[in-house]
Amino acid sequence: MSLPTEAGDLEAFLSSAKSICVLTGAGVSQESGVPTFRGADGLWRKFRAEDLATPEAFARDPLLVWEWYAWRRELIHRAQPNAAHMALVELEDRIAAQPGGRFTLLTQNVDGLHERAGSRNVIRLHGSIWRLRCTRCDTEREDRAVPLDPFPPRCACSALLRPGVVWFGEPLPEREWAQAAQAAAQADLFLVVGTSALVQPAASLPLIAKQNRARLVEINPDPTPLSDLADCVVRGKAAETLGKLRKASEPRP
Repeated sequence: MSLPTEAGDLEAFLSSAKSICVLTGAGVSQESGVPTFRGADGLWRKFRAEDLATPEAFARDPLLVWEWYAWRRELIHRAQPNAAHMALVELEDRIAAQPGGRFTLLTQNVDGLHERAGSRNVIRLHGSIWRLRCTRCDTEREDRAVPLDPFPPRCACSALLRPGVVWFGEPLPEREWAQAAQAAAQADLFLVVGTSALVQPAASLPLIAKQNRARLVEINPDPTPLSDLADCVVRGKAAETLGKLRKASEPRP
C-alpha cells in the first residue's frame, strides 16, 4: 500500500479530526537554534549528551553537568518559537473551537518553547530545563535566570540543586505519563513531529494511539521506526511542513 506523503493529505486528516494528540521531539526546536542530542550539532565539547544527562554523571561531576546545562539554558534563552510552534498553537485553537474538540500536546522537549508560543494543553514528558530540584529534600522551583547565580545552584537547605528534567535511566513522572497515555488512547489523529521515535517510553505513545484506531501521521526529515506504521508520512522539517499548513489555512482575499 502506498502512503500519502503530501502536506495536502495531512491537511485532510486534520480537517476531519476532532481529537488530536501531538508528540514533538528535538527536531521541532532545532529550527529555533536549539541543538539536538543526536546528529552533527548534538555535541558539546567532546561529550555525548547520553554521557552527561544521567544521575551517575551528576554524582561523578556535578559541575561539568551544570556547565553543560548552563550552556543549553543560554542557547534556549536566546531562541524564539518557530513556525512549527506557532502552527501547533493555531491548530489547538482551531480544535478547541469545535464542539467536543480535544487537543493535547505531548513534548519530549524541555525548553518551554511550546508554552512561549502560546500552547496551553502541554504535557512535558521529560520535565523542564527551567525547573530546579533539590538533591536532598526534593524541593522544586522555577528559575529562568541566565546565568544562574550562585553557580552551581544550591537549595535553601544547602544541598546541590539539579535540573528538573528526566535523565537517561530515570522513569517518566507518573502523573504526566498517565495523562499522556490517556490522551493517546482517546485521539482519533496522532501526529509525531520532529522525533527519532527511539526514546522509550515516549516512543510507545504513537503505538497506543494506533492500537486504539487513531490515524498516525509522521512529520520528519528521515525515516524512523514508526514510518512503516504511519497512515501518512511527510518528509520534511517541522517548521517548513507545518508552516505550509499555516499558509494554506490563512483566509484568502
